[in-house]
Amino acid sequence: MPNPQLSILVVDDAKFSSAMIGRALSQAGYQDIRFASSAAGALAQLEERPASVLLADWLMPEMDGLELTARVRQLDEMTDHYTYIVLLTGREGDNILGEAFDHGVDDFISKSAMNEQLVPRVFAADRLCGTLQRLLQEKRLLTQNIASLEQRNLVDPLTGLGNARYLAQKLADSLRQIEYRGSALCYLLIGLNDAQTLRQRHGDAFYQELLHGIARRLQQLVRPLDVLTRLDDDRFALITLLDDLQECAPSSFKRLHEGLNLKAFKTSEGFVTVKAAISLVGLDAKALPVEASAIQAQAAALLPDAQASGRIASQRLPSRG
Repeated sequence: MPNPQLSILVVDDAKFSSAMIGRALSQAGYQDIRFASSAAGALAQLEERPASVLLADWLMPEMDGLELTARVRQLDEMTDHYTYIVLLTGREGDNILGEAFDHGVDDFISKSAMNEQLVPRVFAADRLCGTLQRLLQEKRLLTQNIASLEQRNLVDPLTGLGNARYLAQKLADSLRQIEYRGSALCYLLIGLNDAQTLRQRHGDAFYQELLHGIARRLQQLVRPLDVLTRLDDDRFALITLLDDLQECAPSSFKRLHEGLNLKAFKTSEGFVTVKAAISLVGLDAKALPVEASAIQAQAAALLPDAQASGRIASQRLPSRG
């Protein structure tokens, strides 16, 4: 059974030919049939509303069927749609068929056999269009689902630590916690100074192995309730809550700094040492309100000093009271 709502656009500069095609399709049960007398007119209609099947004369003035096909394919790319294109031609020969297919045409009908070929070919296009549009819809839904999962994803797949999105959530949660409990928050940004040099020297597989090892080392060096995350290719971040702001000092994290810089990592390339810089921003409830992004920006601004000095660069946010 044909789909009566199949959208068909007939493009032919000969009115008699268009009328004949329209009559045959209507008698076959198709109801959504539009007509254009030129390729430019057809494109204008397709921009307003796509068609599932395009029947076009190969030889037309100003723009022939192959040029029209190329333009329609450009429209399809923009609208995430697929138009099944059938050219009507009086030309014969295998090379003609190959030329049409090379230009993105799906099928063509010989004008000398129009009466016998038209309706069966449109029936075949009808079946294929249903499948194509269903596949495109499934692709759209899959793309939306993947985007939704990425938006909700909070885990770095390489290290198993939280990612940047997780860090933003936890930092906001921690700010609320120190406001209610009167405790202090320490935010540490850990940068790998020679990360890209090591990556270029040994390759991506090695570098992923090294990042995994650094993540495991960090997990051993921090407290169980601390929030440890991987931000990007060469930075990790840590949130730790303390009872007193005085504890939020470089001396409290000396073990962390030495654990990264003084002890080599065993890799497939042998033992490798890294140079890790750490910046530290501390605050308590007296410094509120403050945006989580401002804390992260301040830590990032301090990191070059830590890289240059080889020591933890720190700052306590001043009281607003």
